Amino acid sequence: MNNVFVIGPFVLPYALLLVFAAVALSLFVGQRMARKTGAEVEPVLWKTLLVGVVVARLAFVWEFRSAYLASPLDILDIRDGGWSATAGFVGAWLFALSQHGRRPALRRPLQFALLTGSVIWLVGSIALSARPDTGQELPELSFMSLDGQTVPLAKFKGQPTVVNLWATWCPPCVREMPVLRQAQIDYPGVNFVFVNQRESVDRVDAWLKSRQLPLRNMLLDVNGQTAAAFKQRALPMTLFFDAKGRLVSTRIGELSSATLIERLDELR
Repeated sequence: MNNVFVIGPFVLPYALLLVFAAVALSLFVGQRMARKTGAEVEPVLWKTLLVGVVVARLAFVWEFRSAYLASPLDILDIRDGGWSATAGFVGAWLFALSQHGRRPALRRPLQFALLTGSVIWLVGSIALSARPDTGQELPELSFMSLDGQTVPLAKFKGQPTVVNLWATWCPPCVREMPVLRQAQIDYPGVNFVFVNQRESVDRVDAWLKSRQLPLRNMLLDVNGQTAAAFKQRALPMTLFFDAKGRLVSTRIGELSSATLIERLDELR
């Protein structure tokens, strides 16, 4: 279930590319329609986009407010990818409709621009959700633990499993590690497996001790086999498997408490 598009070192989620496409086509259509009336529609469209983004973020924060109340400044950290697309969509439409009465010349350009963006978003969202399951499962790979034991990933079948690919040199990996550590405590019915990428046991062990992070299921993938199995190079990468070992979703990038809770809710 590959939900990202990779170009060289750049990793872009398909959902984000869909937003870019919807916005770009909305601006194009709005500007073309506005030329016929001489109205300036572009500033209103950018404001509409801004309103949609803010509403989408605030709606997500409200839904997972318990996680954000513990660390309010995380509300501003949009790197966690926490958005409510439906709320943003509705908020943008309501704002655009509020401009109709104030600026009649913008009615048709706004209507066509929003209709275009809405169609692109809805069709694209349906297409993404309808993409066939790749059938990927917990790979038949085995890795060494910090105490020298060989551990097959397949042993974690039977419970929902979260596999986190990380490295000590990766800043977002480091930032999300306490979140995953707390989740390992809070969700005893979920396996959390940490697969370090291409680092030695001494380096990983020293790093964990310096951070005082006693993590269970810490494994060493010295050849990067897990990333290769899922055709991904970006870190951090978090893979969510159901109890049968089937891949349910993939998260590229840093997790916050809220976005992790969202994925765990979907998993269960």
